[in-house]
Amino acid sequence: MLDVRRLRLLRELALRGTIAAVAEALSFTPSAVSQQLGTLEREAGVALLERTGRRVRLTPAGEKLVRHAEAVLERLEQASAELAEARGGPAGPLRIGAFPTATRTIVPEALVLLACRHPVLEPMVSETDPAAVAHALRAGDLDVALVHDYDLVPTALEPGLAAEPLCDEAMFLAASAPAPAGLEGLAVLAHGRDEPWIVSGPDTLCREVTERMCRAAGFAPRVRHQVDEFATVLAFVGAGQGVAVVPQLGALSLPPGVCLTPLPVRRRTTIAYRSGAGPHPAIAALVRALRDSVPAALREDPPARRVAEARSSA
Repeated sequence: MLDVRRLRLLRELALRGTIAAVAEALSFTPSAVSQQLGTLEREAGVALLERTGRRVRLTPAGEKLVRHAEAVLERLEQASAELAEARGGPAGPLRIGAFPTATRTIVPEALVLLACRHPVLEPMVSETDPAAVAHALRAGDLDVALVHDYDLVPTALEPGLAAEPLCDEAMFLAASAPAPAGLEGLAVLAHGRDEPWIVSGPDTLCREVTERMCRAAGFAPRVRHQVDEFATVLAFVGAGQGVAVVPQLGALSLPPGVCLTPLPVRRRTTIAYRSGAGPHPAIAALVRALRDSVPAALREDPPARRVAEARSSA
């Protein structure tokens, strides 16, 4: 009989490529991972791995077993969801990952709704960079997470995960003055060509999007400040410290001295969880609460319009 825990290790090896990476992600020692995979090979009765230097490659039999492992793990999630429903619906801990903008604008209202609708559910929120979500979900460190991607940098859903759309939002150039009339598309960014830029930290999706848009507009941003929280970014813009690209959710409350100009790029937020876990009553309850929270966050006029109206009435 094949052990499900060892099947999880094989699936992670297929995704990560090295035993060391699997061990680090799942808090095992490399020797423990090797031993468990060796036991799995004996259980299977066929070679599952080929070692080439420091890397390990799956044999054709190993690749077939990984595909079966994905199906088995998905069915186990479905079984867990049905058992949770039979026990009486949403209850107990629910580990939620979210990026900072969503944590500030959408998640609080969703938590209020959950407390009213399902008082025995125990949501626990951790701010999680979207790049780390897939690993955290597969490892069981998170049950559900909010992630985002952009028109310019779409991201494919990783194996073992499912997702459904939550919302999409506009993107803006934030500056101390509006872009000149007549600029269209990404050419709007040329308004900030000679300004210092405020961007997210290295290796973040937000920074990659900003740099790609600027390159498409014909220049490289001159980075002065690296700030991840958009409320702080806008405070810097209002203080005359530079320009930045911000999403609509990050610009619902504008400090004085900030003007927003729309960009032809959208940011999409999705709700991700392990394949098969969607019907779980706790996850389904959170999805409903998140959906009910989005209109409150986005139903106002776009920030750029509010700025324009304020300027015209001044």
